[in-house]
Amino acid sequence: MRFGNLAACAALVALVVGCNSGTPAGGGEGDVPVFSLAWSEYPSWSVFGVAHEKGLLHKDEGQMGELEKKWGVDIVLVQADYDSCLSQYGNSTVDAVCMTNMDSLAPATGRDSVAILPTSTSVGADACITVGVDSIEALKGTPTYGLEKSVSQYAFERCLELEGANPKDYEFKNMDPGVAAQAMQTGDEAMKSIMVWNPFVLQTLRDRDGAKRLFDSRKIPEEIIDMVVVSKASLAKPGGDKFAGAVIDAFYEVNKMLEDDSTRADTLKALGEKFSSLGVEDMEVVVQETKMYPTPADGIALFENKDFQEKTMPTVVDFCVTHDIVDEKSSIGFGKVDAQLNFDASYMKQVEAGK
Repeated sequence: MRFGNLAACAALVALVVGCNSGTPAGGGEGDVPVFSLAWSEYPSWSVFGVAHEKGLLHKDEGQMGELEKKWGVDIVLVQADYDSCLSQYGNSTVDAVCMTNMDSLAPATGRDSVAILPTSTSVGADACITVGVDSIEALKGTPTYGLEKSVSQYAFERCLELEGANPKDYEFKNMDPGVAAQAMQTGDEAMKSIMVWNPFVLQTLRDRDGAKRLFDSRKIPEEIIDMVVVSKASLAKPGGDKFAGAVIDAFYEVNKMLEDDSTRADTLKALGEKFSSLGVEDMEVVVQETKMYPTPADGIALFENKDFQEKTMPTVVDFCVTHDIVDEKSSIGFGKVDAQLNFDASYMKQVEAGK
């Protein structure tokens, strides 16, 4: 799940020591370069756990799945909670990590990074759930509980802005989203408004009578982006481009299973087992609200979209600066190798071309 405090992550970036795990492996079929990817429980990131189950990737060093053999790399899949994933990437323990566009900014100030793959975008998965509050105007004076300095606060304030409201007129109070959701679900009268993400959205709407979506991330499509980010130094190592290719290839292969009617239910079941133990019916909702970029063409289109480049990312950067999430603006580029955070579609194009 996307738990994360970017202020803590920014502090961890100072610990960067330049070590990296992209080194030759002694195991497997001959000596091949080893790279690591940290992923946490979220719909489009749990794809990599499914890729292991389906034999596309093998999570352990020295053992190779189908796509690792195809690309000639050994990929270690490191599953951890989201904060730990951010920490491991920030201190260079892993080569790559699954994180949001917003959360990519802090580590990039200390470790040049490349976004190689957008995995999904939130279109309803982040929502303001209220009880007894039926309008944005009525929300004034009622605190909304959620994880501050995270995508929750970003979505909360951006949705208010798009409704013509001033976020400064509304109180956002820091609380673990699981705790906030549980309090509302169990009838805590003080908990009238929460800003949370799935599975908390689904669970709260189901379990609390009178709970409703006041607004959600459908108002800000393609602003909250879930991604795979790789260290620039790791990509520069022998086999770095092949590592990127294998990760991207695995993501698209699992998406093919989701798109195929004959394998969809089984694949959703496998995803749900890795994402909050949700069943197939719930996962059908989840993957609609966390919309994946299932093909290279979809991912490339996002990274090359002028609105994303010239409006969305500057808005995200400004939010992080004004909310003291980052001390300074990262230099962001699109296909610019000297940027601290470079959105590079070339690796998706490489997979699209079958190379």
